[in-house]
Amino acid sequence: MSSNAPTEPLMNDGLDSEPPAKRALQYVLQKKEEGWPVAGIYCGYAPIELMQAMKIVPALLCAFSRVPIESAEEVLPANLCPLIKSSYGFIREGTCPFFSAADVVVAETTCDGKKKMFELIAELRPLHVMDLPQMPEQNEAKAVWRQMIVRLKNFLERQTGRSATEEQIEEAISWSNRKNRLARKIFEYAALCPPVISRKEIYDISFLAMPSTGFDVIPLLEEKLEKLEKRKQAGRYFGTPDAPRVLVTGCPIGGDATKIFRVIEEAGGVVVAPDSCTGTKTFNNDIAENTGDPIGALAERYLKIPCACMTPNTGRMTALSKLIETYRPDVVVDFILQACHGYNVESRRIADHVKNHHGLPFLKVETDYSDADTGQLKTRIEALFETLPKAADAN
Repeated sequence: MSSNAPTEPLMNDGLDSEPPAKRALQYVLQKKEEGWPVAGIYCGYAPIELMQAMKIVPALLCAFSRVPIESAEEVLPANLCPLIKSSYGFIREGTCPFFSAADVVVAETTCDGKKKMFELIAELRPLHVMDLPQMPEQNEAKAVWRQMIVRLKNFLERQTGRSATEEQIEEAISWSNRKNRLARKIFEYAALCPPVISRKEIYDISFLAMPSTGFDVIPLLEEKLEKLEKRKQAGRYFGTPDAPRVLVTGCPIGGDATKIFRVIEEAGGVVVAPDSCTGTKTFNNDIAENTGDPIGALAERYLKIPCACMTPNTGRMTALSKLIETYRPDVVVDFILQACHGYNVESRRIADHVKNHHGLPFLKVETDYSDADTGQLKTRIEALFETLPKAADAN
């Protein structure tokens, strides 16, 4: 460890005392009280800048608890992805406050299971499904996705009576770029060794900087940056200097799925890069500004999100290499939800890329939202850490 490295471990200094979901819900309900329509969304491909320009609140819907899955399985097959079952279970039981507040739902064709679940949701709320082109390298992909965004705009205009000019969309794009740049600066504090920000803080920031907190989030991010810089200068950090640094990639992680983070930490590791749609992924890449075609700029940027639904998903390899170079993990864990075939099949390419291009140990984890396999996961991760050179050996 270098002589100017932090020297004081920091065990608990989170974003704030209020849970991010509670803060987000308060914002959504406040805006709804002010007369703003609410659009429920599930995916990072939903163009939130368009909604915000139309003075519509995008609200991330519930999807990460095992509690409502039993109810969902009365309708959906048991061998379906737990995220889809949890999503529908929340709606079926009426226990997702964001869905209760939603006037419309914006969906997308990222997987077959979700598409069929959306048909059931359409019985309860006005729903618009965006047909996502899944071969982004084709020349016509951007034009197709641009047309899908135009169709979404038309749908929202019909359902809510709201509209937005090109200038208003440009303003929302400018705000989004500023927000994403602030988020990326915050995440960079995890690149320090030891990291100055915890995985929980990264997760909280990701949740709050996603759509539900709207334009109020920028002052919060700026304040967080100031706190992190003071923490860095004071020599405070998370984990231990020789703790294995872990990059977790793969499926979205939240709620009960965060068990993978807890297991890694209990095994002595520190998560420095949660690379998923609920982590750092949705904050990469700025949207081009002042192009004269803000909807086209949105289409171009959103097609750069490297989800496993894309083929060939070369963007994920490029993004993963950049993360590895920035955050310098010792190992990579690929988190796969059961029955998520896209990420499961793609895991082979991820393993080859991590091992052959970066020379890092790799572990694929396939799981669900239950705690039944927690002990097994811990054993596997501890075994993974045992393959790493000890600090004394490295010196």
